[in-house]
Amino acid sequence: MDSTSAREVYRVVWPRGRKTIGVTDLAPGLAGLEGKIIGEVWDDLFRGDEIFPILEEELGRRFPGVRFVRYDVFGSTHGADEHRVLAELPDKLKRHGVDAIISGMAC
Repeated sequence: MDSTSAREVYRVVWPRGRKTIGVTDLAPGLAGLEGKIIGEVWDDLFRGDEIFPILEEELGRRFPGVRFVRYDVFGSTHGADEHRVLAELPDKLKRHGVDAIISGMAC
């Protein structure tokens, strides 16, 4: 209790940590997907092996010439090798000419 009043005083702690990285601008969006290369990044958890083929089929139907670099090219973004996979990701994206990514992860 606060000695100067009859109210109880509590110290409040914010549950999040302090921000250590500043906000940066997002990359500009693509005007369209026609003729673009889309990378598929997955954490090997929830049904990506089923979902990505459906996305490929539907996007291929809607956007002529769109191509895909499958998730197995990049490796799993979850598990024992995730740090290596993520460290290698920018180089692999450049090497394969990826214009956009679909990242699949489980909740």
